[in-house]
Amino acid sequence: MMLHSKVHTSRASVPRSAKSAVPFSGARRGASVRVSASMAAVAGVTVKPVPTKPYEGQKTGTSGLRKKTKEFMQPNYLANWVQSLFSALGDEVKGKSLGLGGDGRYYGKEAAQIIIKLAAGNGFKKVVVGQDALMATPAASALIRRRHLYGGLIMSASHNPGGPDNDFGIKFNYNSGEPAPERITDKIFGETSKVATLNMADIPDVDLSKIGVTKFGEFEVEVVDPVADYLAQLKEVFDFALLKKFLSRKDFSMVFDAMHAVTGPYGKRILVEELGAPASAVLNGVPSPDFNGGHPDPNLTYAEELVKIMWADKAPAFGAASDGDGDRNMILGHKFFVNPSDSVALIAANAQSCIPYFKGGLKGVARSMPTSGALDRVAEALKVPFFETPTGWKFFGNLMDAGKCSVCGEESFGTGGDHIREKDGLFAVLAWLSILAFRNKDVPEGGKLVTVADVCTEHWKKYGRNFFSRYDYEECASADADKMVAHLREVIAKSKPGDKIGEFTLATADDFEYTDPIDGSKASKQGLRFVFTDGSRIIFRLSGTGSSGATIRMYIEQYTADPAKLMLDAQVALGPIIKVALDLSQLQKFTGRERPTVIT
Repeated sequence: MMLHSKVHTSRASVPRSAKSAVPFSGARRGASVRVSASMAAVAGVTVKPVPTKPYEGQKTGTSGLRKKTKEFMQPNYLANWVQSLFSALGDEVKGKSLGLGGDGRYYGKEAAQIIIKLAAGNGFKKVVVGQDALMATPAASALIRRRHLYGGLIMSASHNPGGPDNDFGIKFNYNSGEPAPERITDKIFGETSKVATLNMADIPDVDLSKIGVTKFGEFEVEVVDPVADYLAQLKEVFDFALLKKFLSRKDFSMVFDAMHAVTGPYGKRILVEELGAPASAVLNGVPSPDFNGGHPDPNLTYAEELVKIMWADKAPAFGAASDGDGDRNMILGHKFFVNPSDSVALIAANAQSCIPYFKGGLKGVARSMPTSGALDRVAEALKVPFFETPTGWKFFGNLMDAGKCSVCGEESFGTGGDHIREKDGLFAVLAWLSILAFRNKDVPEGGKLVTVADVCTEHWKKYGRNFFSRYDYEECASADADKMVAHLREVIAKSKPGDKIGEFTLATADDFEYTDPIDGSKASKQGLRFVFTDGSRIIFRLSGTGSSGATIRMYIEQYTADPAKLMLDAQVALGPIIKVALDLSQLQKFTGRERPTVIT
C-alpha cells in the first residue's frame, strides 16, 4: 500500500525576514535572502530566482565534489554546484525524473531538501528519493537503471569520515547509472565559475521519513524503500536459494561490518532477512551521521574491530566490510586477508561456474592501471578481452555500456559487475559467498569446508601470485606532494630501458595515458609508472578522493610462480622493491613522512 507523505515546512527553510515562503538557499537560520521580483511557473510550481555568487574550487573530481562539511554548509555552496549541474545539462532535464539519496552522513537530509527544490525549479518532473535521504551508491545506480531515470544525485564522500568537522560530497550519475563522464563534469565546473541565479521552487520541505508520493502541481517527490530496487537487481544476479542453504549451515558462520554506515540496513535486509544469517552477523549496522566517530574505510587499519574478530582463535569462517556509501568492500577469511587485486581476479575466474548471471561467460574484464596484474592472467586463461583503464569507475561504465566488460575492479577495494554501473560492496560479498557455497555444496554438514584461504591458495597455484601492496600517505601538504611528483617526472624523463634501479632492471617508465576505445576520449597524467623486466611495478599517484591536502599513493607489485614463495607475507615478499620505491621517490625527504597512514 502506498502511503502519502505528510508535507511540512521546516523553520530552517523559511527565513523569518521573508514575507512569504522563500526556499532555503543554504543561509544561516534567520538570515535574510534577497529574491528577484520576477517569478516563473514550472510544471505548476512557482520558481523564485535566488541571486548567488560563484565559489572558487568547485571542481568535480573522479568521484564528484568533496569538501569539508562546513564548506558545503556555506550560503548557497551546495546549491551553486547543483544549479551548475542542471544548467550544464540544459533543457534535456525538462520533464525527466531524478534519483536522489546518500550515505546518511551529517548534512545529508538538509542537502536533499535543497536539491529537491532546485530539481523542481529547473524543470524536472519527479524526484525519486530514498527514505530518510538514504541510498547506497550501488543501489542508486540500480535505481536509475531499473526505473529508467534521467540520472541521480548521490550525497556522499564515500569512505571519508563524516560529521560537521569532516567531509561531505555530491556526485551526479548519468542515465546508465554510471558516474558522470568528463564532458559533463567539465561543463559543471565551467558553470560554477559564472553561476548567478538559483532556480529554487517555492515549495515546503518534504517529509522524507515516510514512503509515498507528495505532489506540488505537476512536480512530485516519491520517497522509496532504499533497498528494494537494489535487492531485486541482486536477485537477478545470484542464486539466493543456494546462498540461503549455505548460510543456514551450522558449521558456517560469517560477520559483515557495515561500519556504522549506509549498508547496515542493506546487510540486515539481504544477509539476515533474505538469506537467513543470524542478526549478529551484521556488525555496526545502524547508520550514524558521523559513522560513530569512525573512519568508514574497509581496510585492515580502519576496520580494526572486524580484523580483531577474524584474527581471534575462534573466529567466523568469513568476514567482510563495506564503506560509507556501500561501494567498497574488504574480504577476510580466518586470519586471512584477500587483497582487492586478487579478489577481482578470483571473482572473474569463478564467475561463470558460481554466479548464474555470468553462466553464459564473461564479455571481458577490466582493472584500473594501479591494480595488480592478477586479473590479466585470468583474462588470458579464459580468452576474454582485457582492459587497463585509469582510476575512476566511469571508464568501466563505457566498456560495460558497449558490451565489452562483465567484471571489473580497482585495488582501492572496489569490485563490480555489469549488473549496474558502480563499484558494489555487497556484490563482492555475495560473489565470495557464492564461490564458497558452490565449492561446499557437496560437503556434508560437519565435513571439512573449503575456506577463503583455500580458494586463494588454489588460485595462486594455478595462476601464480602477484604480491601487491599500497602505501597511503594521507593529508600531505599539496606543495610537498607536487614537488615529489615533479622529481619523479624528472627521473622518468632521464630513464631508459635497461637501467638498473636497485636489483631491478627497468623495462619502461612513463606517465600513464589512456584513450577510451569506445568514445575516443583521452586521459593523461594518470599515474607515474616504473615497470621492470620481471613484471614488477612501482606506481605513484595523487588521489582525488580526499577533501583537503593531498594523499600520495604508492603501489608496489611483484609476481612469482615459485610454489615455495606463494604463502609468504606480502610485506616480506615486497620488502626489497618497497625500499627501491622509497629511495626512488625520496618521499620522506619531500613530505617528512616516515611511515604511511594506511598499508593495504
